[in-house]
Amino acid sequence: MRFSTILLASILAITGCKKDDGGDDQATPDGGGSGSNNAGAAFTITSEDVMMPANTEKTYCYWFHTPNTTPIAVNKWVSDMTPGSHHMILFLGGPEHADGIDPTNSCGNGTGAQGNQPNWTFASQSPHLEENLPADDGGGKPLAQVIQPNTVAAFQMHYLNATDNPLTAHVTLSAFKLDDAVAYTRTDAYVTYQYQISIPAGATNVKVPGSCPVPAGVKFWTVSTHAHKQAIETQVEDGTSMIFDSNDWEHPGSKDWMSNPFYSFSGKMNWACTYNNTGDNAAHDIQQGTSAATDEMCMATGYYFPATKAQFCVAFGASQCQCL
Repeated sequence: MRFSTILLASILAITGCKKDDGGDDQATPDGGGSGSNNAGAAFTITSEDVMMPANTEKTYCYWFHTPNTTPIAVNKWVSDMTPGSHHMILFLGGPEHADGIDPTNSCGNGTGAQGNQPNWTFASQSPHLEENLPADDGGGKPLAQVIQPNTVAAFQMHYLNATDNPLTAHVTLSAFKLDDAVAYTRTDAYVTYQYQISIPAGATNVKVPGSCPVPAGVKFWTVSTHAHKQAIETQVEDGTSMIFDSNDWEHPGSKDWMSNPFYSFSGKMNWACTYNNTGDNAAHDIQQGTSAATDEMCMATGYYFPATKAQFCVAFGASQCQCL
């Protein structure tokens, strides 16, 4: 299926997103992590150590199975990344895969069939992040993300060692769940990717827009953007209304609505990235791609509810979009 192949090749090699440690290749429920306050976690996962040579950039996938034996509703995440880590993304689901480090960055590469794709679940580009989901959906129920027992999972780990010395790096993630008797409303990720980016050599103020539909009747509690170093501005709009605007490509921040009424889009989420190709890539054209050093991305991201699955949408130009 052409769309699924494009989606996986593009979105599963992302280099950062808003959702703004001793290596061990085993899933360790309630284990300790460097800097994490993970006491009482439903489970804690620490990836294997990887050695990053000086002045190198590399993306790895660390595969595992979640250790929960019953479905759990997660309403808090705590993550820690050692120096040299640029970002981590947790993907859940998809085809079976052997546990352990995969150096080929094949997170999520599977059958390409709808309904069997990994789901973007959590992401961070901060050394330490504690993320609490909204405690009230407006009707008295907390929001939560559902994790089924023994789920195939992967950390996508993007490492950027800009020093003159090697680094040993890993990530730790703890999941905290609601009590089993608590009624909740499910929330999932909404992630877009602009597949058509072309920035000429030496060009300035090149604006690349995208537009994708959002599910009917849902509310968002956070939105953000992602781009690479040529970006001078990223935006999210609802029609002509500006929802989010950032001038910091590496740490764009987010717009959050942590309580009712949250935010409801009028039908589509519009976003745009504006680029200046005047830095160390100025001598050549820049296309969409996975390298933070030489390629570009233009994405809008968020979390919505009520949800039954994560939503992934790929834009082909300013108005064409396909969602999975």
